[in-house]
Amino acid sequence: MSEGEAGGVGGFAVELPEPVVLPELPFPLRAYGPEGAWAYGDGALTGRAGARQDRFVPPLSESLEPASDAPRLLGAPEGDFRLHARVTVGFAAAFDAGVLCLEVAERQWAKLCLELSPDHPTICTVVTRGHSDDANSFQVAGDSYWLRISRTGRAFAFHASPDGENWTFVRVFTLGTAAEAASARVGFLTQSPRGEGCAVRFDGIAFSPGGLEDLRDGS
Repeated sequence: MSEGEAGGVGGFAVELPEPVVLPELPFPLRAYGPEGAWAYGDGALTGRAGARQDRFVPPLSESLEPASDAPRLLGAPEGDFRLHARVTVGFAAAFDAGVLCLEVAERQWAKLCLELSPDHPTICTVVTRGHSDDANSFQVAGDSYWLRISRTGRAFAFHASPDGENWTFVRVFTLGTAAEAASARVGFLTQSPRGEGCAVRFDGIAFSPGGLEDLRDGS
């Protein structure tokens, strides 16, 4: 990814070998889906989706297979945790997004997105159990916002924040069996369902062991 690409989400970075080890995370990551041009430098992870790449199984479709696939970089943390990052998206087309995501099985996965949906940057969520649901939470200003995934027991929670300190509750849910939830892969995704590609930058990446006692107190 070249410097200054797509709304400032580029910058100096080095392409990543596999497995990917980021200094902020206590577990390695592996690439899934199409080539994502994943790179890391200056404390930021960058990636790029290609044209019409998405990870979504339409609710009205008879098929359980997604129409497309999207680049993602995932690893499996142990125990309860909180993972957050500031996501900056080079919005160019409707539904371009930078995403924190989790997967527990082939057709059971979830996304927390900063998405152009379709005209305004919006915090959106998708939970897929065979087919995907799709929900918009609230619009935000600009192309950058903080996203967080947490696990407490077998429950996962999504939060979002303008500053990385004061968190708004977005969603709580379960996926799969207790054993599947305990071995979930979590990480980063970029998508461009209708566009020609989308560059995304993840910085301020932080991982903390332990879940959340109160999902709605802003912590």
